Amino acid sequence: MRSVSVAAALIAVNAVVGCSAVANYHMVATAPGSAPGPCARAHHLAGGHHYQQAGPYIGVTVAGFPKYTSSLTKFENATGVRPGLISYDPRFGAPFDSRAACYAVSRGAIPVIQINPVTTPLAGIVSGRYDSYLRSYAAEVRRFKARIVVSFGHEMNAMWYRWGWTHTRSRLFVAAWRHIVDVFRAERAHNVTWLWIVSGLGSPHITSPRPWWPGGDYVNWVGIDAYYHQPSQTFSTVLGPTLAAVRSFTHKPVLLADTGVSPAAGEAAKIANLFAGIRKYRLLGLVWFDANKVPSWRLEANPAAVAAFRREVEKHMKPRELRSR
Repeated sequence: MRSVSVAAALIAVNAVVGCSAVANYHMVATAPGSAPGPCARAHHLAGGHHYQQAGPYIGVTVAGFPKYTSSLTKFENATGVRPGLISYDPRFGAPFDSRAACYAVSRGAIPVIQINPVTTPLAGIVSGRYDSYLRSYAAEVRRFKARIVVSFGHEMNAMWYRWGWTHTRSRLFVAAWRHIVDVFRAERAHNVTWLWIVSGLGSPHITSPRPWWPGGDYVNWVGIDAYYHQPSQTFSTVLGPTLAAVRSFTHKPVLLADTGVSPAAGEAAKIANLFAGIRKYRLLGLVWFDANKVPSWRLEANPAAVAAFRREVEKHMKPRELRSR
């Protein structure tokens, strides 16, 4: 959940295709320079064969990206991990940021773009009022060529966003999602992996994700946002109910699209539990929410958490051999 301060107050508790033949994460001794470079690497990679990435993804969301890249560099330096997914959330209406996407691809990552209709009415999207914007965005994505992951209106089954539960009807959200995908397909933006992200169950402020499901023809990956807040929580209690709910209507690959462990929950032990759950349920992987909120989710603030994270990546997340698609 992007608005973690709000959420914390509310909760007191297809083949998988990459844009290049790279591992889903890289263990690195030092991070490369932080200045975004040209996009030649993205287009070069897109011009060759696509590869199926068999190993789980290690991704990250960091504060200030894409305007600033220093937080990403700090995460890489602290953990020794170069992420395979880099997530950020522009508003609906903002143009496609090819510079940010190029920066991610140049580091061997797939951009995860979570577009949120912060001030845009869903009815306007459905009616076609914003089709000119959507066509322009989709055309830019098509020209970008490299693989990207796109989401829209994350955590719609929770009550803290205006596009979600208690604020709008689920069928209106579904219609808006389908309309966006249809426009992208009409523009031949076939390099998009569509990621539908729900909030993890476990609070009266979150409802079943089922009514918000656009259908298997409109989704490639399912994302779940869920966090460890308390010492008593485990993978089964934090994510089990949501996985069961999702699996009742789809068997699409599942990614932990934003996750983390608060200091109060006991980071080192819970990180091990989180990774073990990912392996047990054969999920796509995780995107760590490395933000300095209240509570702080930043790994770098806790050496024991950093050590646990590195240990689990090396232990559980070794990528298997990449196979040609």
